[in-house]
Amino acid sequence: MVAGLVDYAGLFPPASLSMIDAVAAYAGYLDAPETWILGRFVVPAGRLDELAIAAARHGSAHAEPWPISVLLGDDLLGDIARVHQAGLDHASLLQVESVELRAATPDAICAAVQAVSGRATIYVELPIVDDPRMLLEAIRESGARAKVRTGGVTTGAVPSPATLARFIARCAEVGVPFKATAGLHHPLRSEHRLTYEPDAPRDTMFGFLNVFAAAAFALSGVPEEVVQAVLEERDGAALRFGLDALAWRDLTLPLDQLLEARATFAISFGSCSFREPVDDLHSLALL
Repeated sequence: MVAGLVDYAGLFPPASLSMIDAVAAYAGYLDAPETWILGRFVVPAGRLDELAIAAARHGSAHAEPWPISVLLGDDLLGDIARVHQAGLDHASLLQVESVELRAATPDAICAAVQAVSGRATIYVELPIVDDPRMLLEAIRESGARAKVRTGGVTTGAVPSPATLARFIARCAEVGVPFKATAGLHHPLRSEHRLTYEPDAPRDTMFGFLNVFAAAAFALSGVPEEVVQAVLEERDGAALRFGLDALAWRDLTLPLDQLLEARATFAISFGSCSFREPVDDLHSLALL
């Protein structure tokens, strides 16, 4: 269920680590017992050279290049050129597996994906306040994947359960894999501070187990209201992970369907913390 689940985004809020600290943390996680949960290192395109310099200090300890997901910004063509150059200059250190960009219309999606096409797996972050079906259809036709923002560092950044459930259900209906980002540090839906500051505002955040269990059930064909109910589940005992099935209350999903959902549909989530998700899984006796 959680293999390769966490793309490490330590450079981004609320952690906002320096490159040196984020790289040192990632190198340490590669040697941790839970390294099988670790996914890609997330980096803005403009900091690829900086990442390569910092990663070189740890290269002797790891024979394989680090898997990277690169965020492309407003200078799309410039960032694509930076990704290409990094592939030439730093191939022994960094392997760009995916790129992530934002687009809000079908035409913008098609143009952006065409510009990037062939270089890596493409994730397109979408606005989800309105029904995203048309945007998802454009993503499917372009051969890309979707990305959804599930939280943030300000009050109101967390989407409603109904909005997120609709996004997940539409991805399943249209046939578009997705990744999530922001606000998924903890396994179950619960209230937390939005940043690490002691006086930071609090909000109710989604749990990553809720999101990925909901996605697996959505892919199996359950109604959208069930997807929403799984997203809203706060009781850890209601989500049960067995050797041969995932169960939520009176619904059961066979293990092969759960693994298929993870492999082909609900891919990963970006988190500025790796230890928080892992430590919480340990506290729930799921690791």
